[in-house]
Amino acid sequence: MDVRDVFKLRTIAVVGASRDPSKWAHVVPLYLKRAGYRIVPINPSAGEILGEKAYRSILEVPEPIDVVQVFRPSEEVPKIAEEVLRRRREKGDVKAVWLQLGIRAPPGVREALEADGIALFEDMCMMETHASLFGLRPLAPGEA
Repeated sequence: MDVRDVFKLRTIAVVGASRDPSKWAHVVPLYLKRAGYRIVPINPSAGEILGEKAYRSILEVPEPIDVVQVFRPSEEVPKIAEEVLRRRREKGDVKAVWLQLGIRAPPGVREALEADGIALFEDMCMMETHASLFGLRPLAPGEA
C-alpha cells in the first residue's frame, strides 16, 4: 500500500489518543477529524475524546476500522500488533497500522502484519504527511 492509499481510508482508530490539547496525541487526531476522517479514540482512562466515544482497546470497537494509528511507545507495538492481527482475523477490517514520529516496530512485527495483508508505516506523522500531500496547514499543540 502506498502512503497516498492510506488517506483514501476513512476510519482511524487512535491508540493512545489524548484529551490534553497540548499533546500531539490530541492535535493529530483533531486535524484528521477536521480533514473529514472518522476518529475512534482508544484510551482506557477516557470516556470521550474529540466528542467521540473512547474505547479501552481496538478489539472493543463495534464499527469497522481502516487504520490503527499509534501514539504509544515502541515497546508497546508488539502487543498492539497482536490486537490488530486478532481483529483482522475476526473482523477482516484493519488495512494499515501507522506508527507516529519516534515509534518503530521491533523485528518481526512488519512481517507479521504484512503476512495478513496489513501495511505498516513507521516513524511518520500522519498529520504532516497528509498536510504535505494535500497542501493543507498542520495544527500546532493547543490550537483549536
